[in-house]
Amino acid sequence: MKKIVLGVVAAAASLATTQAYAQQSSFERDRNVSVRERPHDDYESEGLQWGAFTAFPKLTVDAEVNDNIFATTDDEEQDLVWRVRPELAVQSGWSRHQLQAYARASVNRYAEFDGENTEDWGTGFSGRLDVVGHSYLYGGADYLQATESRNSSSTPGAAAEPVRYDLTSAQLGGVHEINRLRLSGVFGVRDYDYHDVARDGGGPDIDQDDRDRTVSSLGAKAEYAISPATAVFLTGSANKRDYRLATAGRDSDGYELAVGADFDVSDLARGQVAVGYLAQQYDAPGRKDVDGLGMRGQIEWFPTQLTTVTFKAERSVEDSGVAGSAGYLSTNGSAQVDWEVRRNLILTANAGWGRDEYKDIDRDDDRVTAGVSAAWLVNRNVGINLGYQYYDQASSGLDDGPDFKTNRVMTSLIFQL
Repeated sequence: MKKIVLGVVAAAASLATTQAYAQQSSFERDRNVSVRERPHDDYESEGLQWGAFTAFPKLTVDAEVNDNIFATTDDEEQDLVWRVRPELAVQSGWSRHQLQAYARASVNRYAEFDGENTEDWGTGFSGRLDVVGHSYLYGGADYLQATESRNSSSTPGAAAEPVRYDLTSAQLGGVHEINRLRLSGVFGVRDYDYHDVARDGGGPDIDQDDRDRTVSSLGAKAEYAISPATAVFLTGSANKRDYRLATAGRDSDGYELAVGADFDVSDLARGQVAVGYLAQQYDAPGRKDVDGLGMRGQIEWFPTQLTTVTFKAERSVEDSGVAGSAGYLSTNGSAQVDWEVRRNLILTANAGWGRDEYKDIDRDDDRVTAGVSAAWLVNRNVGINLGYQYYDQASSGLDDGPDFKTNRVMTSLIFQL
């Protein structure tokens, strides 16, 4: 039990605070532990102690064979891709409150097509300020210099190299729990800055300024615990998407309302599901609004203590980089099986499906993904991953995009302290 003493606190208030900390939250969902969450004490990094903080340095070296690096319908090109990914995470060890920060990078090198070489990096921090009981404030900020995947529909077909962009984001939120009621809210902002990209065959660069935007969002959630293992909730969010170029014609306002439940009611399953309505309304005359059924959820099934089956589904409105369309309705679903063969060997199989329905143009994109992987924890400091991933996109309609498939075989060597 912990006490918070700020100046002179009355005895009754001190007792109430102590009791609040002693009580188990009605919204904890820790009856079951997934394969990925389960501690592996003999194989986990211990980190480097740094006063009240612990630092976790990590280095990953990847080798990948990709049989269609440009994501084209015909004349596929294969290449060997090397990645070196250093990372440093720092985490506080306080009994209350929390502070963490990270810095990571990815240096990507192609054996044959060196025009695809990129260097990505990012840094950020987050923290939590415990107030009383299970109530707290949290926040964080991140900065990322990244590369857009060649699989992305927003990448110009004539781009001679991958599109680069900067992403700056921040959020601030709070959670207040009163017996069986929990209220939460969060405000977030994301700023995207895309770089112009060289044109295949020469000529002027392809201007990407019309994709630069700031997305502000505000969300709220009210939850009521029916029992220590089940809660129902009502959630709502609103967003505003402002493009820096007025000529982009993509400014919009959107919202989403949903009701749902989360549960951890037996030794077999836990999860959270929500259904509702979402809409994105565009300022430019003639632009069609995007709206429809909203949903998101994740259910974990535990057929055995060593096996976790995870189902996910989500629907959202996304900004489009395709000419003539401001946005699209994206629906995605996936299933994944994690099997702990041994304490230090985890096998994974996954499959997914997605559909993007574009507005203002006649285009629908369907995706199918599948893959398998194995993670071998050699000891606390070394790990080896092997994997295969399949990606298949089919585009239909008068304004359809490319149909393509990719097969990727990957291996990773991980060093950590």
